[in-house]
Amino acid sequence: MIGYCYMLRCADGSFYVGSTIDLEARVHRHQIGEGAAYTSRRRPVELVWFEKFDRISDAFAREKQIQNWGRAKRIALIEQRYADLPAPSQNYVDRFGTESS
Repeated sequence: MIGYCYMLRCADGSFYVGSTIDLEARVHRHQIGEGAAYTSRRRPVELVWFEKFDRISDAFAREKQIQNWGRAKRIALIEQRYADLPAPSQNYVDRFGTESS
């Protein structure tokens, strides 16, 4: 089952990272305040980045990786500045590729 890892920019400028099997529906749920408690208090949200995976488990693993990153790394990923990411992350991009918004 395919999956997506995604990042939203919230109204307060913070980022939210998640994973789902239906990206469009999930972003919509965030927009109407049903996606997550974090984003429901920080609407509106904007989809700023995503990656598509062949398996939802890979999307979930990527979500957990990015959740451990600071703001600078997240912005580098959004801006596709892969050279600014740590080596393990660059290897991940090389292995899985990326499909960004």
